[in-house]
Amino acid sequence: MIRPGSFPALEVCRGQRLAPSQALAFLLANGYRRFPKVNDPGDCALRGGILDIFPEGFEAPVRLEFDHETVASIRSIHPETGAPFDKHEMVIVLPTAPLKRHTLKRPAWYRAAGAGEEDPIDPFVDIQAGDGVVHVTHGIGRYLGLKKVGVKSQVVEHIVLEYADNARLYVPLSEIHLVQKYAGFEGRPPKLSRLGTRYWARTKEIARQGAHSVAFELLAAEARRLSSGGHAFGPDTDWQKALEKAFPYRETPAQSRAVHETKEDMESSRAMDRLLCGDVGYGKTEVALRAAFKACLDGKQAALLCPTTILAEQHHDTFKRRMKDFPVEVAMLSRFQSPAAQTETLKGLRQGTVDVVIGTHRLFSGDVRFKDLGLVVVDEEQRFGVRHKEKLKRLTEGVDVLTLTATPIPRTLYLALMGARAMSVIDTPPYQRLPVKTVVTDENDAVIRQALARELGRGGQAFVIYPWVEGIAAVCARVKRLAPQARVAVAHGQMPSRSLEKTMLSFMRREVDILVSTSIVESGIDIPNANTIVVFRAESFGLADLYQLRGRVGRFTRQATAYFLKPRGMPLSADAQKRLSAVQEFSSLGAGFKIALRDLQIRGAGNLLGVEQHGHIVAVGFDLYCRLLKAEVETLKAGVIHSTP
Repeated sequence: MIRPGSFPALEVCRGQRLAPSQALAFLLANGYRRFPKVNDPGDCALRGGILDIFPEGFEAPVRLEFDHETVASIRSIHPETGAPFDKHEMVIVLPTAPLKRHTLKRPAWYRAAGAGEEDPIDPFVDIQAGDGVVHVTHGIGRYLGLKKVGVKSQVVEHIVLEYADNARLYVPLSEIHLVQKYAGFEGRPPKLSRLGTRYWARTKEIARQGAHSVAFELLAAEARRLSSGGHAFGPDTDWQKALEKAFPYRETPAQSRAVHETKEDMESSRAMDRLLCGDVGYGKTEVALRAAFKACLDGKQAALLCPTTILAEQHHDTFKRRMKDFPVEVAMLSRFQSPAAQTETLKGLRQGTVDVVIGTHRLFSGDVRFKDLGLVVVDEEQRFGVRHKEKLKRLTEGVDVLTLTATPIPRTLYLALMGARAMSVIDTPPYQRLPVKTVVTDENDAVIRQALARELGRGGQAFVIYPWVEGIAAVCARVKRLAPQARVAVAHGQMPSRSLEKTMLSFMRREVDILVSTSIVESGIDIPNANTIVVFRAESFGLADLYQLRGRVGRFTRQATAYFLKPRGMPLSADAQKRLSAVQEFSSLGAGFKIALRDLQIRGAGNLLGVEQHGHIVAVGFDLYCRLLKAEVETLKAGVIHSTP
């Protein structure tokens, strides 16, 4: 249960013998505080046979349910409601630090943990019998289950792993931190390692060299950033505090931490280059808004770059509404505007009368000149092409940059890269947020009719998504037939800009009940009253796209449902089946990190880490690769630098 070493750990496996009082004693001896209900990291609560723990660094508390002195289940629970939403097989709980409540800083052990390949990054070991696994020392095996083994007159539970030639390895539960599920981006099962040979050690060393080259490049880029001068923004003013106090929602701990980290960067004398990852609807825009306001109060201008005109329009409305009580001029620049309006905005940017500009790639145009630009916020950078990213580099030279992404990277990779790149993650759901119910089924008029009727019957609105402009009129006619009382409109990117703007505004103002649209709405459209989405030809979308589309609903406290429809009788490719299975499997709050990992498994790791690293990840598994990468980052930062491979 308790692991010796640089720091102890409570290692729990479903089905193992463990007394609740024994687990509680470990927690209290290692910095946890006992309360009737867990609210903050470092809290624990024992009620009969239920032990709730909120470890530092976890996105949600963990609930251990006991049957007498046996662990019956391990589940993640919602921080506010206590509702369980994710099952686990094994969990590793590390000590907490004696910090003040509501602290924004990571505890010392959290920053130090993971400095070697034996230290876990992901606290959950979610494996089922038959899964491929990686043992740090012995290589790739297959998990067979648990077995009690006699050791020195004691009966101790072990994990049983199968290797090549039917060899068996028995791993005591005190060493589960050495085991993790294999994820290697290949459709076929991994090749099992052979015990007792040097092959695994050589494979791991080659992967370590690959991880070293990535770490070296990242840290070199970070060093260049740190050496470049930037504007040191002043501390928060009374106006800044007033704006933040007027935030109409309850701030989550992760959101507070992201705001704090961003301001710290802005107040330093170095140019900021921070990446903010966050699940859909978790409050990234508010972080960007506060950063932009801070820049304006220091006499600088701020620019927010969006991939679509619709998203720019929505951000413009949000910024105008939140800043209306302050002398900050917010303007918009996009193809939606008349030439006269664009000319007026360009003049304001040159003269300094426009403080915040929100726009699309129109901001890259040669006629856009700022009087004193201090901050650029890039929303969903992954949606800009290579040509636009080159222009972005020129726009952001010498100014602070905050990049937002709603396609989160896998949590393990984030923690591995944490020491090499300025990154913030908003991984706690807004209070009272419910997970979106996800249904994957064949196209069926009865299902569509019922889904739309249920949403309209409670006064709500619905999205209906079709992937192509060609054929969308027929889908609209079908929707009108199935929901004859509804006000239905169509939106797609080939419409005249004025018509598209008018349609979207009508939907936002509840003058339209059902919006039939292409995936143009997948980026950031925030309609709290829309809580049903029906996606036709779901198999044709990528996993990240499906995830983004589902994020259009469930952005308030009402239960939302996403229907992903596939053509009846049409055979699907293996990848399409995997995508639809993944979006249904990962429907809990905060599932974006799991979606990102599964998306990597389907698409490969080339886009994220480079084609060369793909082979290393396949060879040792994603989790061990991340451990190696984290160790290399720590080693290089400590100054113990190997020669670059």
